Amino acid sequence: MDLSKRVSLWTVEDVLEWVQEQCPAHVDTLQRAVIKHSISGRALLRLKDHHLELLGVEAEEQQQEILQNLLLLRVREGINELTDICSDCFSS
Repeated sequence: MDLSKRVSLWTVEDVLEWVQEQCPAHVDTLQRAVIKHSISGRALLRLKDHHLELLGVEAEEQQQEILQNLLLLRVREGINELTDICSDCFSS
């Protein structure tokens, strides 16, 4: 998986790869949901616990594990955005 690529630019295929790597215990359920709903990186970053339940991840413990992984993605995306902003400010 290309971790240098912004999560918000991920394709459905990139999300499927992330699910395989980061959520192996829930891979079948999540992969079906990602394909069925065409979940891109942008949509992935917006998922909340109630979305996970609708996608078939019903156990709260499983939801929390996935939400932790999503939080790490959101933090990484935020850092990338700030880096872009800072590089734009100082490149003039």
